[in-house]
Amino acid sequence: MEQTPTALSIEDLKKLTNRLRARIVQMSHDAKAPHLASSLSCIDILATVYWNFLNIDSQNPTNDLRDRFILSKGHAAAALYATLAFRGFFPPEKLVEYVKEGSYFAEHPCPKKISGVEAATGSLGHGLSIGLGMALAAKQKKRDNNIFVLLSDGECNEGSVWEAALFATANKLDNIIAFVDYNKWQATGRSNEVLGLAPLKNKWEAFGWQCYEIDGHDHMAICRTIQNISTNSGKPTMIICNTIKGKGITFMEDDNNWHYRIPTTEEFIKAKTELHQ
Repeated sequence: MEQTPTALSIEDLKKLTNRLRARIVQMSHDAKAPHLASSLSCIDILATVYWNFLNIDSQNPTNDLRDRFILSKGHAAAALYATLAFRGFFPPEKLVEYVKEGSYFAEHPCPKKISGVEAATGSLGHGLSIGLGMALAAKQKKRDNNIFVLLSDGECNEGSVWEAALFATANKLDNIIAFVDYNKWQATGRSNEVLGLAPLKNKWEAFGWQCYEIDGHDHMAICRTIQNISTNSGKPTMIICNTIKGKGITFMEDDNNWHYRIPTTEEFIKAKTELHQ
């Protein structure tokens, strides 16, 4: 798969994700909103896809020929909102409205109210099916647009995810590229202890997907993997991204308390310092 004209260098992607992380922490702190660590674990994936691979136009966000990105793990909405703002879909100043009363910037994404949001998600297990519907429609209309979907690892507990996996294979939906943000945590425990997800790559391969497993914080690895995907193989693609919950801020990393914790002002300042922002 080819990169877009907006593609950033790896160094610029690193700088961008630091800025996005700082903004996400600020959003959580200011709004007193949870799911911070879940947003931090997936932001490298969002930044790489949105800047280097998505065929989109922030000035024409409803173009039928656009690629789509579905954030199935809707509780990481702060990451999506920050990404869309920095990508030009709306002014970054709008992010101060995050989870404010009467705001459209809810804790889970709302379509049609915020430019660039493709689907209402957060009821886990639905995003992949939504994306597959879009992918099937594109095939039937003979359009070349690709559909990207980001799932959480805990979301793979849902039977609807595996039903969708079978549907994608049966319909040869090679225009779907999905990611699992495999940060090894769910709300209340380790993902592989709540249910036996491992070996996750083998499971997706057994369902007929072409599957890759990478470091989900390595921008080069993300780029190279997507570039190597053939979108005329007859197979859907899954990229298992090994990530760290709370990535980028040492006192949050791999600490599941930050699934719900809100950073204090002191912690917010400390986080910005670590991110050089």
